[in-house]
Amino acid sequence: MRTIRLRDVEAHAPPRLFGRRVSGWVAPRRQPALLAVALLIVAAIALLSVAVGSVFIPPSVTLKILLSRLLPLRIAPDWPAAFEQILIEIRLPRVALVALTGAALACSGTAYQGLFRNPLADPYLIGVASGAGLGAMVAITLPVTQPLLVPSCAFVGAVLTIALVYALARVGGSTPVTTLLLAGVAVGTLATAFSTFLLLRLSQQATRVLAFLLGGYGGAGWESVLAVLPFSTLGCALLYLYARPLTLLLFDVEQARQLGVDVERVTLIVIIAATLTTAAAVAFSGLIGFVGLIVPHMGRLLVGADQRRLLPLSTLGGAGFLLLADLLARTVIAPEELPLGVVTAFVGAPFFLWLLRRARRAAFF
Repeated sequence: MRTIRLRDVEAHAPPRLFGRRVSGWVAPRRQPALLAVALLIVAAIALLSVAVGSVFIPPSVTLKILLSRLLPLRIAPDWPAAFEQILIEIRLPRVALVALTGAALACSGTAYQGLFRNPLADPYLIGVASGAGLGAMVAITLPVTQPLLVPSCAFVGAVLTIALVYALARVGGSTPVTTLLLAGVAVGTLATAFSTFLLLRLSQQATRVLAFLLGGYGGAGWESVLAVLPFSTLGCALLYLYARPLTLLLFDVEQARQLGVDVERVTLIVIIAATLTTAAAVAFSGLIGFVGLIVPHMGRLLVGADQRRLLPLSTLGGAGFLLLADLLARTVIAPEELPLGVVTAFVGAPFFLWLLRRARRAAFF
């Protein structure tokens, strides 16, 4: 495969993409500094998240506990023993899982928007969420009580759904993007119909089903983090590796082929990688919308549409965004907790309407 350079993209493509210039507001040479700032912001939000709760743990104490656990430092424990247990066993795994979920959804949303050349695309566009929801409901109907049964079935449901969508979208050895989107909508609608039917049949467990559908991390533990981490890491790594050809596919498929890009192979791998990250996140977090829609747009304003710069920034942005949403969900009506999907919907729905209004006034592509 020929190496794709940004100057090749700019030479063969229109000067604007997604309504913004390819280069964005931040110059490429300042990208490392921007990523460093984003990482510090995410770390600060994470530190605040583990500190705030029914029992407030001062950030200084939190840092001491973490340093004593992570580094071979002899720090005299001048904090209550309960602080360490709450931090390590309850709050830290939840924060880690929330950050992983946000990063996975934002990274896959960036890839979906680029691949489909659709600014309204997100990880739920081609039926991933619907398949995961159906898998979770099937697990709830089974006469088995295993802690990882629901997320495992949700993951399998998401993967089987995308496999079916891709098989249905194949036309004469190729996979047109329009056909893929239509197949995703059709299969996702069918999965939602089955889910609704099962929900009506599961009247005694409706609360458990709704808790999954609205998203949440009430029972998050280290086992969930360890289950999500390898799939999310692998999926994001694949998307980073294919960032160059994915950037070129934003402009024109034929030009990408002329530059040596195997369009079918790139499309398949990007779909698999993005779906893998989404399925892993959805399986343990429930259906949390709009993260993969909002964060890529915010990142695109800063660094432009080049996926090599946008994917890492979106990954960090997704982690920070969902950590903030989770913090709000735990504190707005404390001691009760809002479903995380409700919080993201309050932010995402107006943003989605703004995108629709903008799409009426100007063509994105």
